[in-house]
Amino acid sequence: MSEKIIQLNEEAVKTELKDLVRKSVEETLNELLDNEAKELTGAAKYERNESRKGYRSGHYTRNLTTTSGNVKLSVPKLKGVPF
Repeated sequence: MSEKIIQLNEEAVKTELKDLVRKSVEETLNELLDNEAKELTGAAKYERNESRKGYRSGHYTRNLTTTSGNVKLSVPKLKGVPF
């Protein structure tokens, strides 16, 4: 009876995991930046209300180097409130 042998390419697995972690960190940090901008302005993107303190004016990108690779951050530009 022959046994089935499973071979894993360890380097490919490490690369995939590293990429997965990098993407997760990027999404999490961008979500945190967006939530902070929402709190500072008093309104979500495109939301109109009376208690709004400031406005969004697009975003700019920044690169952040992590152990999993470069992360591309979208930092919101705000008008009327400091970020």
